[in-house]
Amino acid sequence: MAEVREVRLKSRPVGMPTHENFEIASVTLRDPGPGEVQVKDLWMTVDPYMRGRMNDVKSYAPPYALGEAMHGGAVGQVTASNDPGFQAGDLVLSQLGWREGFTAPAAGLQKLDSRGLPPQAFLGVAGMPGLTAYAGLLRVAALKADDVVFVSGAAGAVGSVVCQIAKAKGHRVIGSAGGAEKAEFLRSIGVDHVIDYKAEKDLNAALAAGAPEGIDVYFDNVGGAHLEAALNSARLFARFAICGMISIYNATEPPPGPRNLAQLIGKNIRMEGFIVSHHFDLMPKYIEDLSGWVRAGKVTWKETVFEGIEKAPDAFLGLFTGENLGKMLVKLG
Repeated sequence: MAEVREVRLKSRPVGMPTHENFEIASVTLRDPGPGEVQVKDLWMTVDPYMRGRMNDVKSYAPPYALGEAMHGGAVGQVTASNDPGFQAGDLVLSQLGWREGFTAPAAGLQKLDSRGLPPQAFLGVAGMPGLTAYAGLLRVAALKADDVVFVSGAAGAVGSVVCQIAKAKGHRVIGSAGGAEKAEFLRSIGVDHVIDYKAEKDLNAALAAGAPEGIDVYFDNVGGAHLEAALNSARLFARFAICGMISIYNATEPPPGPRNLAQLIGKNIRMEGFIVSHHFDLMPKYIEDLSGWVRAGKVTWKETVFEGIEKAPDAFLGLFTGENLGKMLVKLG
């Protein structure tokens, strides 16, 4: 048996979460029974959607239970197996992050073929965030020839992949992110017009400067003022893929809605929210396309890494203060 640490939800946050909402506990793992494996987690992800699961409300994903370990995507290595399909040393993808290890049924794990990628890439560019970008841009927003694309949260795990897919397909891309370092990263991956929203006094003017004839596709990770600006710059028959609205995740009361929603009518804009779990059928095609783009040097990625399970809350809170460039990850000891 092995002793590991896990992060539990101690209390439900009101507004921005704090360290007081988390606690770290030690548990002893039992040996795997028939059909089970024991896994040492190597990497875990923290993602903005997890904030919603800290609330006791009905949503597309069940809320985290108080006093129990949180969970999310993780890549680990099998240390003991009592299932014929797995052996010690296998790399696996699970939804049992926020802990250093676990014993669980093998049926709930996905054995990984590294395809030459580092293991943690399956939590980012080759995992859920990458597929979110691919499905949102190509299926939901239905990218087509000559579209001008605007991406908010463009330096994040999802947004940066959206930008690069659009560039790989030959489109003009406007990307918005906060801070000089993120702006420089966007330029390095070929974004045509970069908006540092922290340095801009007028987001509408900044977007209009990058797309003087308007935008055809908006990939929304932020909501709020970015959504308003996108509506103002939208061309006739624009398509909006609404992936996230991180600007309001910690609001304690409903924020004001966009003041210019009436533009949806006159401009014939289609605005559609989506959850990546409804698009998992695209994963094989995405990995095929991604492999080609990586080989051609058209897609790269950044990671912001915190080390140690005790740093998982810091990494999570950093998502809401803009500390991540690319994918936010926790490397486990």
